[in-house]
Amino acid sequence: MSKTLYLMRHGQTLFNEKKKIQGASDSPLTKLGIEQALMAKNYFEEANIKFQSLYSSTQERACDTLELICPERPYVRLKGLKEWDFGLYEAESETLNPPHKPGETSYGDYFVDYGGESSVDLQNRMNETLTDIMNNDDAETILAVSHGGALYMFLQLWLPFEQVKEVKFTNCCILEFEYEDDEFKFIQAINPTELN
Repeated sequence: MSKTLYLMRHGQTLFNEKKKIQGASDSPLTKLGIEQALMAKNYFEEANIKFQSLYSSTQERACDTLELICPERPYVRLKGLKEWDFGLYEAESETLNPPHKPGETSYGDYFVDYGGESSVDLQNRMNETLTDIMNNDDAETILAVSHGGALYMFLQLWLPFEQVKEVKFTNCCILEFEYEDDEFKFIQAINPTELN
């Protein structure tokens, strides 16, 4: 049986606004971030998309986003949906992010030497978590709120990089997938903040 996954990034945070590296660390949603989450809620309501199950990263910014979209509904918090851990680079300026090495589509294992996570570790963690959700939840339509880097690396497993580059991983962007037989099929990227 085919199922639908809506994988979404959280709303804008204070660190996003200040252009600080935000992975395992956290910062609160800004006023704009709250508005973005409400725009996403409005999109789902207008499209008549109803979720039987809800999941979030354990990080505050993702939980707060989900609670704005589906207030007063129970949901499951999973560490497997957390953002990339950048180690000692956490909370530093985004200008310190290294350039991608030739042939790489992300930071590779750069942050491992600084107590962080490699891109492959993040990708595997996201894939294992989302596959487990889709295989063990009977719901037909599922919403999971995660993070920009996590979405970016997960999508690279299921879409050629030339197409991944076309996706805008803005705050509250939504990636829609069809799931069947252990395969995620990318359907579309939705940016609710650009629809209003």
